[in-house]
Amino acid sequence: MFVTKIGIDLGTCNSVVFLPKKGVVLEEPSVVAVTLAENKILAVGREAKEMTGRTPDTIRIYRPLRDGVIADFRVTLAMIRYFIEKVAGRYRFLKPELMIGVPAGITSTERRAVIEAGMAAGAKAVYLAKEPVLSAIGAGIPINSVSGNMIVDIGGGTAEVAVIALGGIVNWHSVRVAGDKMDAAISDYVKKRHNLAIGEQTAEDIKIKIGTALPEKENRFLEIRGRDLILGLPRNIKISSAEVCEAVSDTLMEIIQIIKSVLRETPPELSADIIDKGMVLTGGGSLLRNLPELIAKATGVPCTIAEEPLLCVAKGTGIVLENLDIYKRSIMSKIR
Repeated sequence: MFVTKIGIDLGTCNSVVFLPKKGVVLEEPSVVAVTLAENKILAVGREAKEMTGRTPDTIRIYRPLRDGVIADFRVTLAMIRYFIEKVAGRYRFLKPELMIGVPAGITSTERRAVIEAGMAAGAKAVYLAKEPVLSAIGAGIPINSVSGNMIVDIGGGTAEVAVIALGGIVNWHSVRVAGDKMDAAISDYVKKRHNLAIGEQTAEDIKIKIGTALPEKENRFLEIRGRDLILGLPRNIKISSAEVCEAVSDTLMEIIQIIKSVLRETPPELSADIIDKGMVLTGGGSLLRNLPELIAKATGVPCTIAEEPLLCVAKGTGIVLENLDIYKRSIMSKIR
């Protein structure tokens, strides 16, 4: 199989790989397990995530991306190499071209690190494009049109809000508050309210299963296990969706504040377009129940979730790779 172009959404929590004409071929957690003695990569992706919180002191679990940018170069490189080998095969004749989505607020040093990691992992060329633009393309928004569109991309590490018109970003804001911070808020809440210590994985499960942005008429419950902080022994408790709503409310307010600040800075003509069409939510964080309703209530602007929000950036990378000529103007300026 000859793979010449690969699109990668390198996320803080999950990474998605897209091949033109094939679609999404890989969706794995951005987690790597490393043995401390030999400093060797033990597992990548789903396999490594299952080890989280359960490892002996000879194995360390890394999440090489923090807040959407590379925190550990060597481990990120190993992860990109693993993705390329998994979709293109270990013995390939041609070096593939990579298109990688990066946060809009990335610095030149952070950008350099992504390019170097891609090249060292075996790519012929590495193209970078800003995630808000890619997620808009992946969500099916006509970014080259004259009228404005607003995209809210809530990932694991960052939430990015951008107004896009004529193929480029008119204005944007980014905040390093997203899915991870919601998990941490749930974990803290359970610790303070129930004197129970829970792991990252449990906090994420609570968010996915019963998390909600607005109080619901019918309370849902989930039984969770953790370690009692007073006795130090394992204990089970039941947590309600109303408690989860209370736990994540401050985190969501921070995201709403940046949405409001982008709306304040948007030119009046584009504001009219946005009120007309509403804003589009993408990214894994947007899957929190009742989030579009909360944002619409807080801003007065209609809000909808894109189809397959988790895959929007990856789909965008694939569409751009297939139609580089069309997107040259909006994307090429970001290629080094």
